[in-house]
Amino acid sequence: MISATHFHAMSVHFPIALLIFGFMSEIIAFFYNKDFFHQSAFYLIISGTLGTVVAYLAGHVAGEGMEEGSLNTALLLHEQAATLSLWVTIFTAVVYLVIYFLKYDRPLFRILSILLFAGVIGLISRTGYLGGELVYKHGAGVTLALPDFSSPD
Repeated sequence: MISATHFHAMSVHFPIALLIFGFMSEIIAFFYNKDFFHQSAFYLIISGTLGTVVAYLAGHVAGEGMEEGSLNTALLLHEQAATLSLWVTIFTAVVYLVIYFLKYDRPLFRILSILLFAGVIGLISRTGYLGGELVYKHGAGVTLALPDFSSPD
């Protein structure tokens, strides 16, 4: 059975990948002025933002019950980083939606959106780092179980 901890671990990688590839597409679009990459960046940030919401909600559920004890400080740092990442990612996606639908294709807006996107990548990276520390340094969500050798199966 998939627990909230497992679902969070499975769901966090998609928005990270989508947002990184979206940022790379936006950089390519900026320097080479290719509409394909600009369109790709738009769709990747929208889908990455939706994935960020899913990962955040799954993490919120997975973190319940771990608020006490030695994990408290590490979990709090990760949760704060995740909350900031979520809101900055949503804000950046809204900026992209406004630019896309109102057709603001001016260099100033493109530079602003790239800077916001760079901030998203930095925040997502920090959140992922802190989440990795929770698992690999503090053992959060890890259940140690030996196989049952008494069973003939």
